[in-house]
Order: sequence, then C-alpha cells, then structure tokens
Amino acid sequence: MSTIPDALRRACHDNIGDPRTLVLIAALAFGLVAAVLPPIATTRSGVDILIVVDITGSMNTRDYQVAGQPVSRLDVAKAALKQMIGDLPCPSRVGLALFSERIPFLLFEPIDVCEDYGAVGGAIDAINWREAWDGDSHIASGLFRAIEMAKGLKSDLVFITDGQEAPPLPLSGGPAFDGQVGAVKGVIVGAGGYALSPIPKFDDRGDEIGFWGVDDVPHENRFGPPPADAASRPGYEPRNAPFGAVAAKGTEHLSSVREPYLKSRAAEIGLAYAHMADAGGLADALLPVATRHFSKGYADWRWLPGALALVALLILYGVFPTLDRQLHWKRT
Repeated sequence: MSTIPDALRRACHDNIGDPRTLVLIAALAFGLVAAVLPPIATTRSGVDILIVVDITGSMNTRDYQVAGQPVSRLDVAKAALKQMIGDLPCPSRVGLALFSERIPFLLFEPIDVCEDYGAVGGAIDAINWREAWDGDSHIASGLFRAIEMAKGLKSDLVFITDGQEAPPLPLSGGPAFDGQVGAVKGVIVGAGGYALSPIPKFDDRGDEIGFWGVDDVPHENRFGPPPADAASRPGYEPRNAPFGAVAAKGTEHLSSVREPYLKSRAAEIGLAYAHMADAGGLADALLPVATRHFSKGYADWRWLPGALALVALLILYGVFPTLDRQLHWKRT
C-alpha cells in the first residue's frame, strides 16, 4: 500500500486539479488545524441539585407499566432520575438524600455529575425501600427539612414522593411552613397513578406477603378536635371518646398520588410541581425553574478538523483505490 510520503511525491508531479491531490491537501490542512487549534474560551451554565427520594412503603405500589409489566413508583423514580442527571447541562452538581419518617438523610453533598456520572448513577440504582428507618411518612415535615438542607447546601431541590401522609393528617391540617417562601427553587415530583392501588406488604425479613388491608393501618388521625359527625358515632363520649369507640374505616390502605395536596404544599413554599407520568421528562420540569450557575470554561474543538482529516485519508486510501479496481474490472 502507498504511504503518505509516496503520495506527497506523486502530488509534486500530478496536476493540481487531480482529485487525489486535492483530497491529500485537504487531509494535510485539516491535520495541521487539529494540531495547532487552541481551546476556545466559553461560558457554561449548570445547576446544583439536591435530590430527595421518598422510600416509604407506599412508594412500593406498582401502578406504573413498563413493557407491559407492573413496576413500582420507586423503580420508575430511579429510572427517571438516571435520565434526568444525564440531561443536565455541564457543569452541574447533584447531591442525594433519602426520606423516611419525617427527615431526609443526606447520602452525599452535590458533586459534579458530568465528571462522576457513574458514581451518582450507581448511588441512584442502589436506592432501596429497605433503607427506611421508620414506617411513618410525615411528608410535610420531611419536605420542610429538605428545604433547609438544600438551602444549607446552596442547591435547588427535587423532592420525589407520592404525597401520602402516614398516619393521616389531623382535621386541622399538617404543619405550616415557617421558612422563607421561594428561598429554595426546585420541583416537587408527584409519583404514582391517580387511581387507588394496593400497597405491597412485607414481613420482617423483607419478603412480600401480600397487601396492606383495611384493618392494618389507621384511617384517621385522632389528634386535635374531633370531626363534625363525632357525636353520631358509636360509643361517642365528649370527654373519654370524642372520636367514638370504633376505629374509622377508609382507604388509607390503598394509595394514589396525592396531587392536590402536593400542589398546595409546592405553592406554599415556592416550588414548582410536576407529575411523574413515566421515566422521562424530569429535566424538562426542573431546568426552567432551576438556578443557573455560570462559569468560565474551554471547549476543545480539535476533534472536528481531526475527524475531517481522517475522512479525507479514508477517501484517499479507501474510496479511490476501490473505484480504480472497479474501473479495471469493467475494462477487462
């Protein structure tokens, strides 16, 4: 096979209009540009995000479908987060925390997800409901503390939850937000379908043993004043049994995304709200409301003229010889 020096010697004697000569000159020019082109100064914008994931029992509800199979809210949330961190602009930083009971537990502070995507993605993959340290789910309290955590980390917030308070809130409502509205930007992501679905039940060893039944969970919070119909309940006694003597029955053993509740909480603290319909679109919901951080950087464009030089050499030593052989075969 001819070498590049051979081609150079031929180019000295060939007509400058020869296609091979022109392609060779182009390859040399592109290669020279790739060798001397300096990095180009640019301004880049990224975001700093604290992700908080609800890992309480209702997040195991399988009310999503993937490839025709039921999938839990937590698994879809993990897939959605993996796609979201891949869609973030560079440089962006991501931290991760888990929510159970009434507090978020910080796994790691925000790190550069563009440089450490594998580490962040692996941590998201490893999220498991068995890491929960309590069975209760005080959503409002956890959300307020997540706001304070994100504020301390100077990050925006992505809080993924189905919004199901367990035990239910009292008639007087949940705790009020006493922080600064809008001090932290971000989005509350509602997980789950709109129809009530059964919640998987697990034993002490983590093995699934069915679903929670109507008699397994409280359907009413008996703190605070009783409901208006309390006097008509069996066993009602104003002092000793103001809620009646029989436990209330309801649908707290079933689960759906509590969207009106989450929207009201989002408006109360100055966050956006988005419903997690599938494993995509979280970045589209986050980026319009996220805080952009601008930094100076450099873009290395040497790959482009280098690639064009390679294409020119492939044409010179691949395409032209092939055309010559085909022409020879036609003549013979």
